[in-house]
Amino acid sequence: MVRLTVTIDERLIGEAKRLSGAKTKRETLEHALTEYVRRLRQRRLAARAGTISLRLTDADLRHWREAR
Repeated sequence: MVRLTVTIDERLIGEAKRLSGAKTKRETLEHALTEYVRRLRQRRLAARAGTISLRLTDADLRHWREAR
C-alpha cells in the first residue's frame, strides 16, 4: 500500500466516482487504475495476436481439452 497526496480536478474525480459507483475517492482511484492497467494489458495482448506460431494437431487440442 502506498500513501500518496495528489491534486485532481474535483469535477473529474466526482464524475468518475458517480459513473463507477464508488463510495470513496480512494475506491474511485483504485477502480480507475485497475481498469487502466486491464486495458493496457489487453492492448499488449492484442498487439501480439497472431505473432506466435503454433503447430498443434487436432489430437493435441483434444488432449489439452480433456486434461482440464
